[in-house]
Amino acid sequence: MIDTPSQPRPPLAASLRQMIAVLETERQALAGLDADALIASAHEKEGLCDVLAEFGPQALDSETRGLAETARQLNEVNRRVRNLLAANVAARIEALGGPHRMPRATYAAGRS
Repeated sequence: MIDTPSQPRPPLAASLRQMIAVLETERQALAGLDADALIASAHEKEGLCDVLAEFGPQALDSETRGLAETARQLNEVNRRVRNLLAANVAARIEALGGPHRMPRATYAAGRS
């Protein structure tokens, strides 16, 4: 049996810095309403979350703890911006359709 070396995992600090960069890119995509960039950011964040999942809390030192906190804060800001954008879109759609909504049963399969 041939023993194949596994790929070395990137250091925690490097992964956190990369996550911060992706979160900054996501913020810019939100500001520009760039759907393609938002999707790309989501894929990058998902991959980085997989990498970061390999580390436990015991891996944090003072530098990485600060980087993790920065990433957490950026993610929270981006989440709030996404929620505001979604609320704005919902309000505009409701304004177009008026205050009365169609019952969901109207759209159910098999109903006329």
